[in-house]
Amino acid sequence: MNYIKRAITPILQKRIESTKCVLVTGPRQVGKSTLIKHDFPYFNKANFDDRLTRLQAKEEPKLFFLNNPCPLFIDEVQKENDILEEIKLKVDESDKMGMFILSGSQKLELMKGMSESLAGRVAITELAGLSLREIFNIDFNRHFVPTDEYLKERENELKAYSDLWKIIHTGSYPEMYNSQRDWQEYYSSYVSTYLERDINELISTDSVTFTKFLTSVAARTGEILNYANIASEVGISEPTIKNWISILERTGIVYLLQPYSASILSRAIKSPKIYFRDTGLACYLTRWLTPDALKSSAVAGNMFETFVVAEVLKSYINEGKDYRFNIFYYRGKDKNVKSENEIDLILEENGILYPIEIKMTGNPKSSMGATNQILDRIPEKSRGMGVILCLTDKKLYLRENLLALPIEYL
Repeated sequence: MNYIKRAITPILQKRIESTKCVLVTGPRQVGKSTLIKHDFPYFNKANFDDRLTRLQAKEEPKLFFLNNPCPLFIDEVQKENDILEEIKLKVDESDKMGMFILSGSQKLELMKGMSESLAGRVAITELAGLSLREIFNIDFNRHFVPTDEYLKERENELKAYSDLWKIIHTGSYPEMYNSQRDWQEYYSSYVSTYLERDINELISTDSVTFTKFLTSVAARTGEILNYANIASEVGISEPTIKNWISILERTGIVYLLQPYSASILSRAIKSPKIYFRDTGLACYLTRWLTPDALKSSAVAGNMFETFVVAEVLKSYINEGKDYRFNIFYYRGKDKNVKSENEIDLILEENGILYPIEIKMTGNPKSSMGATNQILDRIPEKSRGMGVILCLTDKKLYLRENLLALPIEYL
């Protein structure tokens, strides 16, 4: 199998050289183990998916470290949090950098364990599924923000993104690109593995009910999150749905895009929007079995938006940036307008708000950015270049402060 070079590798290398312990988080099968084995082969490896390895780490930690000396990579470390105290002792006793790489797929449990045992001693790095840049072997690695500087640098390494709907349908898990794995078989196995290894440890329910819940959420990707509607469809309580959504978020299956909050936007919707992190998984759960069927479907717009939002997130993740306080959306009703206004994404950077619309069109119009001016009302912020990310074949100014961009600029 051909290894696809990961954009995060240089960031991870710097963190390994400058800290004693590095944590790599990310959903199952995004390539955490493969990345570390390929790019950091000098690390010994222990996998806590193996029960005997976990048992030794728990009951005989000194023997565990004799059998697994540093530098050491421990996979699925959240399955035995007690080892973190032992790692803390080893880190504090040594002046060496790059002693441990830890990884896992349950972000909340990992963060809790790290904050309790390794606070101030660990560098946290997130790994996402393959980005378009990685699939097409593009070295450019800056997070997307439509400044003149970004656009000029990005134009030096533009490549046409061919077979876009095939990529949206295939998803972003590396195994789908470096093997001949059957699409349906892969995602069927993925769902089974996810349910058996992750969900069984976090909730007590039958797999049929939880799969029904997964499918209901996948059908709503790109929409404002409505717990009551999902609860009604699945036939369980709203508090349970809230808990299960939280589990999907912390195991990296979904992303909750928060609304932009400003006192002047008093009529803004306060609920988050929900996006699947991987469009291939969302397509599998909602039974869109071919790229052509997906492209012609009623959900194509939502799936395209889900894909673009995921790509924007990956541009931050692969540069090692924290995106949690930089990316929002807006939907609200202005006093003077009957219908609701919406901005798909608002990127905030250095006090500047960049409004982004995501449209599945090759014919963008200036009216698509009509809501952007609402950002001018927000005190102590300024509005930057607005963008329509779409299927146009070239960069096109629609107004002085509104630009249509092909998604090749992501």
